Amino acid sequence: MADCERGLGRPEKALELGRTFDTKSLDGDSAIELKIVLAGARMDLEQYDAAVVTLQGPELDAAKEGPAAARLCYAYAEALLAAGRTDEAHVWFMRSVEADPEETDAEDRMVEFARDTPDSDSDA
Repeated sequence: MADCERGLGRPEKALELGRTFDTKSLDGDSAIELKIVLAGARMDLEQYDAAVVTLQGPELDAAKEGPAAARLCYAYAEALLAAGRTDEAHVWFMRSVEADPEETDAEDRMVEFARDTPDSDSDA
């Protein structure tokens, strides 16, 4: 329901629903999806640092693999990028690819980084 509220352009309502939900009753993947939705609502409100914090926790583990881990790493990278933490974002996009190379477009995002990052050798 929180994701639907976001889709309807009501991120505040999504956050309100997230606060009232008992996350302990969710399985691991569902808890990750809820975190991603709530962080997205924070991003919608341009609360980028809050989005970063929302995604942090034991689920955000670079050693985890699978689609849910890849999506969480990707969402974290996007939040870091929006918060101006580009170097950290690049690391987490790479971790998303490592978790599941088929789940997100993190590999494409890394190509964008390479294209947008000035080559230090060409400055000489």
